[in-house]
Amino acid sequence: MDGIAVASSAFARGLRRFALEATQPAGTPALTLSGADNAIEVMTGAMLPRGTDCVIPLEEYDLRERVVSLKSEATGTAYRNVQRRGSDSQPGVPMLTAGTRLGAPEIAVVASAGLSEVLVSREPRFVVVSTGDELVEPGKPIAEHQVRRSNAYAVVAALRGRGFQHVSNDHILDDEPMLNERLARHLAQQDVLILSGGVSKGKFDLVPKVLKSLHVEEAFYQVAQRPGMPMWFGVGPAGQAVFGLPGNPVATLVCLIRYVVPAMSLAMGARRGTPEPIAMAAPVKSRRAAAYFLPVAVSCDERGRPLADPRLPHGPGDFLALTEADGFVELPPQAEEFPAGYVASLYRW
Repeated sequence: MDGIAVASSAFARGLRRFALEATQPAGTPALTLSGADNAIEVMTGAMLPRGTDCVIPLEEYDLRERVVSLKSEATGTAYRNVQRRGSDSQPGVPMLTAGTRLGAPEIAVVASAGLSEVLVSREPRFVVVSTGDELVEPGKPIAEHQVRRSNAYAVVAALRGRGFQHVSNDHILDDEPMLNERLARHLAQQDVLILSGGVSKGKFDLVPKVLKSLHVEEAFYQVAQRPGMPMWFGVGPAGQAVFGLPGNPVATLVCLIRYVVPAMSLAMGARRGTPEPIAMAAPVKSRRAAAYFLPVAVSCDERGRPLADPRLPHGPGDFLALTEADGFVELPPQAEEFPAGYVASLYRW
């Protein structure tokens, strides 16, 4: 705080006028107050002069001919406007612990501790793979029997939006030799494969078969959830994580946020996070035997408390409806209707 440094004991004795004896700039060794009835002018960030324990800001005094006269509202309690050494922590207490994601405050802590380097976990290398003969790149001519390749770009954007930088993408046709060659290459170069489509039980859903031939061990296939039941997950021969996400666009994005993102965070050594609780703004019919991922928009009630407003997509390919949602809630299997006010877990896009 820009102002004057004084001894609070002088203020307590009723002293309201101080002789200014020196100036203490920031970045210079601490001066020493020569008399208890004097003051030293100090700049923000300066050392506290020895013999003083209080800083009175310049708005609370007048200065004329090197004499400081305090205004009526001035106060001079001990350690006012003083950042005391060690006040932010205690000796032996870690400043940061393993599993902490380094954001802006954490990087500031590292720098303030004088560390030019810290040991961190490496980001995973991702490849996002779309499969299907029907897919056409944006900007290319499209026939009525074809579909725009959009899932991969949604996945890439979601990963990069969460700070993952090493994300590439690929499109492979429904051709077994081509799938075999390209997936083998990705397994050799990447830590994580995220596949969109090709994991169901159709004649041309070749992905599980090809992955098996490449020695990717299936961990599970199909999850009791809507959307996204035909989700596949396996582990490659060198520990690569392979996620086979359903091809329908809504399920692809939901499964990515619900499973892939938290799994990768844990794999990097981050502490397990907790979902954001939120109350439903309206009743929702149950999906009974399966977990239900329901897109919602976040609003607030009259007290400012967050509420989840359902935003039902018009079918499994409705990306447009998701632009009106902030994320989705997870509703557990239940035979009865979920009433308004039911508290669910919110996952944001």
